[in-house]
Amino acid sequence: FPSHDKEANKAIRALVEYGHEVVAIGLRESEVGDIKIVQGFPPLSEIDTVTLYMNATNQKDYIEYIINLKPKRIIFNPGTWNEDLADLADKAGIEVDADCTLVMLATDSY
Repeated sequence: FPSHDKEANKAIRALVEYGHEVVAIGLRESEVGDIKIVQGFPPLSEIDTVTLYMNATNQKDYIEYIINLKPKRIIFNPGTWNEDLADLADKAGIEVDADCTLVMLATDSY
């Protein structure tokens, strides 16, 4: 990940360290440890949490995809809040958190 994605890189590593299964989707293909960052909209099911590190502008193409994944919750990390996505998620019964994944993991509130 480029330097502006350092928090996403740290979050991927921390999620793996805490024993969570991670599927990483990004604007560019890359790798973080053993996790491949894939582009596009891979078919996924039984998603517990989507944790966002893309800003609202970059989320536009992903809004429908994220809602259709039917995750239990979406975490908007600092700098990623998107009112449109949050409203759609709320209407779809998806929990919305404006929080920091790294802090949540470190404080056992993930």
